[in-house]
Amino acid sequence: MTDPMTDLMTAPTTGSLFQDVQQFYARQMRLLDQGAVEEWADTFTEDGVFDQNVAEPLTGRADITVASRKRVDQLVAEGITRRHWLGMLEVDPQDEQGVVRTRYYAFSMATERGGRPRITASTYAEDTLVRHEGTWLVRYRRVTHDGTD
Repeated sequence: MTDPMTDLMTAPTTGSLFQDVQQFYARQMRLLDQGAVEEWADTFTEDGVFDQNVAEPLTGRADITVASRKRVDQLVAEGITRRHWLGMLEVDPQDEQGVVRTRYYAFSMATERGGRPRITASTYAEDTLVRHEGTWLVRYRRVTHDGTD
């Protein structure tokens, strides 16, 4: 029987793979924070899933785009700037075809015009990423908001 903690601590991740995935997330979150919803949604596979424990799962780029556009437009109308920060990233290769599993913490922050930033969500997320035409795409994202059941 294997020890899950030993397996976790010895998972083979190369520095270049880690950096590549980290760069993907930096770009992906910046797109969303800048309101480039269509480009952000394009970082999901056509049948990608965005699943949060506080909302119904969104399946497919079209549904992800519509829901995200609605939220971004609401924030703009309210004069709120939103930022995401991801950290404590783990990257685990799953197969030779370029599938990786990631786990990370994420904060969402909001700042009203003239106001101070405040954390609006603290989450734990797990993604399945796939390689496609030299970049990463999210096949499945599960986001669990802290303090919720």
